Amino acid sequence: MKYQLKNSIIELVQGDITEMETDAIVNAANAQLQLGGGVAGAIRRKGGPTIQRECDAHGPIGVGEAAMTGAGDLKARHVIHAVGPRMGEGDEDAKLRNATLNSLKLADEKGLKSVSFPAISAGIFGFPIDRCANVMLTTTMKYLPESSSLERVVFCLYGADSYKVFEDELKRLSG
Repeated sequence: MKYQLKNSIIELVQGDITEMETDAIVNAANAQLQLGGGVAGAIRRKGGPTIQRECDAHGPIGVGEAAMTGAGDLKARHVIHAVGPRMGEGDEDAKLRNATLNSLKLADEKGLKSVSFPAISAGIFGFPIDRCANVMLTTTMKYLPESSSLERVVFCLYGADSYKVFEDELKRLSG
């Protein structure tokens, strides 16, 4: 699904974020920037050890913050490591909004034209997927027309259920 927003496109795809050919992909990171399991583990396995070495030079970072590294052997050129909230730590929606916004700002600061996001915090961090879709899409839709030279923001969802939640939310927000 694609949605045109002024000079930018928001796109939803179901798939593996490590296969995305955007300028950057976003890693749902932990504060220590250790590439362990989930999205981060897939990035480590496919991208190679240079990504972790670069992460070690940037971390730790706070919840809601983002840092950028190279992408090693991935198709993307960069990885933006965004630390989302763990469910139950408090103020989760604002922290996820900041993680999304700081990733978008970092992509813009580096002159990137395209970026792919996973559903940050919706995996092992326990954030409800419907709230994740609302926060991330709303943040992106507010940011793009006001401040951005990004041409394409992709939400790469792993699994049909997550894709459907994001699709329904994007239809609701854009309706």
